[in-house]
Amino acid sequence: MTGARLAVLGVGAVGRSVVELADEYGHTVTAVADSSSAAIDPDGIDTEAVLDRKADEGVVGDADPDAALDADYDVLVEATPTTLGDAEPGFSHVAHALNRDKHAVLANKGPVAERYGDLRELEADSDGRIRFEATVGGAIPICSTIDDFGPDHITAARGVLNGTANFILSRMAAEGLDYDHVLAEAQDLGVAEADPTFDVEGIDAALKFVILSNVLADGDEEYTLDDATVEGITDIPGTALELAAEDGRTIRLIGEATPDGVSVGPRLVPDDGPLSVTGTLNIVQLETTHAGRLNISGRGAGGPETATAVLSDVSRLTE
Repeated sequence: MTGARLAVLGVGAVGRSVVELADEYGHTVTAVADSSSAAIDPDGIDTEAVLDRKADEGVVGDADPDAALDADYDVLVEATPTTLGDAEPGFSHVAHALNRDKHAVLANKGPVAERYGDLRELEADSDGRIRFEATVGGAIPICSTIDDFGPDHITAARGVLNGTANFILSRMAAEGLDYDHVLAEAQDLGVAEADPTFDVEGIDAALKFVILSNVLADGDEEYTLDDATVEGITDIPGTALELAAEDGRTIRLIGEATPDGVSVGPRLVPDDGPLSVTGTLNIVQLETTHAGRLNISGRGAGGPETATAVLSDVSRLTE
């Protein structure tokens, strides 16, 4: 494997972890940018100093953040927050890299879920390539598994791809608690955001399954969030979980992606089945044409966990 020079955009949990772990994977960070500043050094930035400055002063450096796009790098890591609709500014960041014939690795779901066709068109005209394992399931190697089998040999993907919703439903079932009580607990523990809408309304899971549908369609169709049927967990009473338990079942927020579309919503699943993962664990089932059903489970979120998916993508691009 040849070490790559990385420009990292976004210094949230994932971007920070990519910067921290890059050297361990044999890569050099030559630029890092947050929303208001950048640190750039073609020989490699002092990652510890940059991250310390971010923690102490709220900035990573003295350069303009846009300057990071024109820095010396082999792979752009897009780890800014996910936005919907036009998926900006993440989409333009990736477009800039591809126009420079550079590779791009995304942790940002927006461009892949909302402008997949545009990304692939840009990629087709570039010597750079895109990868986006980190947009679906954190550390779980879902996209790379589909790549290995070939999209034509995967007929469907389904499973649990939001840890916050899964934590809430697990706690409601285990303790007989109501939704509002468990949501407050999840927020206290840092499992749920102060505004949990994306997670509990099913939007985050839907974006991930939209991405999987685009991958499975392999260019024949293109899907966005508008094409998904989405229902969240906010209206599930504790009594529903109690009734399900009496029948040996439980409720999970299950998504499904096929070449024909996307759906996400609460579903009854066997209490002892593979889809009844607990806590913040995620799982995806891939239905294959010749190898039966594959169950892939693991940590679907977290800075270091998701950064491993980013850095694995970088390594694949630069082998």
